[in-house]
Amino acid sequence: MDDPVSKAARPNPIGELARLSAVEMLGGFRSRQFSPSEVIAEVIAALEATNARCNVVVTPMYESAIAAARAATDAWMRGEAGPLAGVPVTVKDLIFVANVPARGGSPVLENFVPDTDAAVVARVREAGGLLTCKTTTCESGYKLTADSPVTGITRNPWHLGRTSGGSSGGAAAAVAAGCGPLALGTDGVGSIRVPSSFCGVFGIKPTFGLVSRAPGFSPPAWASLAHTGPIARTVEDAALLLEVIAGPDVRDPASLPVGPARYRATTGTLSGLRVASSVDLGYAPVSPDVREAFARALRTLESLEADLVDSRFAVDAEILQTTILPIAYTEQAAAAEGRDAAGMQRSDPDYAGIVARGREFRGTEYILAQYRRNGLRNQFAQLFANADVLVTPTVAVTAFAAGALGVDQIEGRLVDRHLGWSPFSWPINLVGLPAATIPVGFDGDGLPIGLQIVAPWLHEQTIFRVAAAIEAALPQDPRWPAFRPA
Repeated sequence: MDDPVSKAARPNPIGELARLSAVEMLGGFRSRQFSPSEVIAEVIAALEATNARCNVVVTPMYESAIAAARAATDAWMRGEAGPLAGVPVTVKDLIFVANVPARGGSPVLENFVPDTDAAVVARVREAGGLLTCKTTTCESGYKLTADSPVTGITRNPWHLGRTSGGSSGGAAAAVAAGCGPLALGTDGVGSIRVPSSFCGVFGIKPTFGLVSRAPGFSPPAWASLAHTGPIARTVEDAALLLEVIAGPDVRDPASLPVGPARYRATTGTLSGLRVASSVDLGYAPVSPDVREAFARALRTLESLEADLVDSRFAVDAEILQTTILPIAYTEQAAAAEGRDAAGMQRSDPDYAGIVARGREFRGTEYILAQYRRNGLRNQFAQLFANADVLVTPTVAVTAFAAGALGVDQIEGRLVDRHLGWSPFSWPINLVGLPAATIPVGFDGDGLPIGLQIVAPWLHEQTIFRVAAAIEAALPQDPRWPAFRPA
């Protein structure tokens, strides 16, 4: 593990350079206004300050990041800089970094150190990115917060009494707080979009198979559900990172044989774009603040000349029990296969409960859930025959109390505490569509609210187009998280 550099040698926490976007950093490096070495010093200071308040860092990699910054500075001087040269990037602890612990929130992995980089990490290195730290996650990425027996509770920088969301919670909280512009996250049932929504940043789950999960965060954990993707403060930054990490990889059986793509976050009207919408997927309870923000977002889309089509899109109200739970819980149980009772006793009790439930599902239940999953895929295919995107709220509520698994009631209606308050995220994992969340406002407590944008398979560029237009159209809010006390 790298030791932090001397605090006395660093600027004040969360300084101006640490809060720049990746595109702004690259422009500054190009014009020699500042160097990667200056940026990394501020970013490390910001990470340490934020970690002390929010608990976002599992393993620092500061010394190696400082060395990589020097190399990036030299590359810019030679005119040989890669597309991310000198830009800091955090890595969720489910993703392998060679010779750095990868505990994934699990006590049984406390001594595990992989000897190879995940494909996405290797691509960031090749592009010149600076890997700063491993960020917090829940155990095996099983829930939509980042609390674990390994790291404890990760908190929201907007309000320290609230959750960051998860399971990429450390990643989203660090980006939101200004600890560098980019993060690598993973998403099995909403783990990029939920924390990005709760923390007020942009996050995108690419099409299933577009970005390699190997080696490391791969089957059987979330075998058929997991995606790896970017979290960023701007749409343009996320597009830049996705360009770097996307691409085929024979080590991941889900990897798609798709060549390099260019993603552009161009602004302008959305004239001619057909937008379907659903505030509740036909059945889900949604908090009033989220409903109001969603209605405002639709008005923004109308002002951008988008064509709001009447889709009346709805999913089966029993989808949680009949489809996602038999698949997700069985795959989590498979990931824990071989752990003895003593090992499970050290686990998060809720995680142990999910593994136990997953072991109870019969093979026939798993297969029948896959058939129902195919039916949902057909529903989306029919929807996209008449619409270019679907927009929904990202989450049905805003960030709840830190340390809680979830909420069990919305507007007086009971919901599943594990997944019932996030009804918009996991259906998209079931069908492998690309989806992103973009901030569209705040609730009455000053907590961020996100809009989810879903596009047809391999239409990430459409998502970037819509998101960039919304980003440009909404009033620019100058606020940064204030780390309000619990």
